[in-house]
Amino acid sequence: MSSLQFATGDRIIEPMIALAGCSPQQRIVVAGSKSMELMLEMHRRGFSRAASTGNCGRPAGQYDVALVDWRRRTLLALEPTLDWLTNFLSARAVLVVWVDAQKEAASQGLRASLERRGFVVEQGIVHQCGSALSARRSQAHPMQMAA
Repeated sequence: MSSLQFATGDRIIEPMIALAGCSPQQRIVVAGSKSMELMLEMHRRGFSRAASTGNCGRPAGQYDVALVDWRRRTLLALEPTLDWLTNFLSARAVLVVWVDAQKEAASQGLRASLERRGFVVEQGIVHQCGSALSARRSQAHPMQMAA
């Protein structure tokens, strides 16, 4: 039975990696109830610098990418995790949040939550295992000065 759950987690790894546009050289933190399993899957795929929230160290802006598996959990419960997790992310970090399939209002709530924390949503996907948003810290998109 756990292999079935792991296989489901395995199916979201590829789309999350693609949304983040991450490389094996980047430091990646994986969050969520299955973060250790997903981290091990990342290691199997050559992402040796991936860590789970259980072994990610103290927050120092040291991670380039955060992958958050938030399926079967409420968006309200995600709020404190995002607040905590952002301290681990660099100024140019990418954050991918995977959730259960959402109604449009819930997707807009997730988007607003990310924007309140200084992220710019770049893209999203809908998948058989849920949906995901990819966002980058707004510092990574400097405003262009008007002439």
